[in-house]
Amino acid sequence: MGERFQGGRLAARAIKAEGVDAVFTLSGGHIMPIYEGCRLEGIRVVDVRHEQAAAHAAEAWGRIRRACGVAVATAGPGVAGTITAVANCATAQTPLVVIGGARPLVQAGRGALQELDQLSLFRPITKWAEACGSPDRIQDNMATAFRHALAPPRGPVYLELPMDVLFDEATEEAPPRPSRSDARRFGDPSELLKAADLLSGAERPAVIAGSGIWWDGAWNELRLFAECGRLPVFLQGSGRGAMPPGHELVFAHARGVALAEADVICVIGTSLDFRLRFGRFPPGTKLVHIHADPTELGRNRTPDASLVADCGAALGSLADAVKTPRHDRTAWLARLRETERSWWDEHRHEIESDAEPIHHYRLGAELDRVLDPGTVVIGDGGDVVAAVSRVLRVHSPGHWLDPGPFGCLGVGPPYALGVKTAEPAKQVVVVAGDGAFGLNGFEFETLTRFGLPVVFVIGNDAAWGEIRIPQVGIYGDEGQVATRLAPSRYEKLTEAFGGHGEHVERPEEIAPALERALASGEPAIVNVMLDPDGMAGHPYRGM
Repeated sequence: MGERFQGGRLAARAIKAEGVDAVFTLSGGHIMPIYEGCRLEGIRVVDVRHEQAAAHAAEAWGRIRRACGVAVATAGPGVAGTITAVANCATAQTPLVVIGGARPLVQAGRGALQELDQLSLFRPITKWAEACGSPDRIQDNMATAFRHALAPPRGPVYLELPMDVLFDEATEEAPPRPSRSDARRFGDPSELLKAADLLSGAERPAVIAGSGIWWDGAWNELRLFAECGRLPVFLQGSGRGAMPPGHELVFAHARGVALAEADVICVIGTSLDFRLRFGRFPPGTKLVHIHADPTELGRNRTPDASLVADCGAALGSLADAVKTPRHDRTAWLARLRETERSWWDEHRHEIESDAEPIHHYRLGAELDRVLDPGTVVIGDGGDVVAAVSRVLRVHSPGHWLDPGPFGCLGVGPPYALGVKTAEPAKQVVVVAGDGAFGLNGFEFETLTRFGLPVVFVIGNDAAWGEIRIPQVGIYGDEGQVATRLAPSRYEKLTEAFGGHGEHVERPEEIAPALERALASGEPAIVNVMLDPDGMAGHPYRGM
């Protein structure tokens, strides 16, 4: 006969069995038994200031560990508060388990406190959403939740644990353990042969590698694949850092030329969405698409060869098959490298600008000079993140986090919380727009409360710059509606919450301020005043 436990303890034991050592939450009465279960099981409970932040932080905890994080939200408005973060995970195909409290089952439909049809909210934006009706089903439901969240394509799930289910007791017949397979998909052998033939026969190939490279642990296979075939590689999303920035086959600023002139494009671990022109390549261009989600293969463009596969498994199989290209690619690689140099030459005056207010590219250059290569950088914003990402080099896989194609602002503070909770020894820097920082900026208090040193570099142009600039271009100066902010002294939040604050107005002040912030050993804010028109003339990514 097994031991009897309260439902909340059973939930905590199931979470712990999945290798999760921290959950993210905001206090709520409906979920108190889970807190007690976590206390007894040695799971850290990290409480935040908004449920959206709890879910973002849990996602980041999972992203940095290549695992699945857990957010626990109380009933009604608590659960509803996670919706934006869950939608972001659904679009980015990142795993997340949201555990939602709910009114007691015996009060269903009677107008209980914070009663809401929560399952209907989550079913359209999750892979799986269910309510548990009995404490003896909690652990099985939890294993099912993790299985769905981590099975390719990864994504968010929702498990509802009503209040009476959590307070009731049940017998644990056996200790919980994960209930899923880690078996990898290798793809259809006939499609593998087609892909190898297309890539071997290409004169001007290009490889676009996305977040699937990180999630599938495929960075070594990607490098071998590229080197065997002399294939130029462009990295995006969590794929950034999968190959070192100084590698001869890694490119960034020549992507437009590659997409326009390549005769074979190989897209790995990412979608043919707006970032890749919805697959609108020239008519003669052949497409090889490798993705874990079969519904992504054929969206916007039919591939000439397609593999439903784990990125590492597919690339490992392809590496040997592309060793003997049928064309000399020296001229093509030289063309791409020259395009890279031309971009740097064109923007060097901005990158090295001594102007005040500071140019966005100069901020990126100073970050690149100061930050240790092992730093995890989180991007949260519009123009400032776009500019910094073009200049800042990412040296290791998994060391760049952004929200992904949903374009969700406000992820910076909770992502930092999740990363530092999962990997306390990592140096973490958030590059945030002043607008984006405002969405979850109060989580700076959470970081100080838990003693987690994170440096925020706020690019402050006193505006929603990515929208204001095209707005002015279309409607003129008088058309600046809902896009202006105050040039606020965000670093003064450290006076209220604790931590280290710096205010920067001149380019030569950036590096010393960053160095002091990083050396402080405290949560820090470096508030950098940027030129509000610095990115005028650069393309708006939303059109």
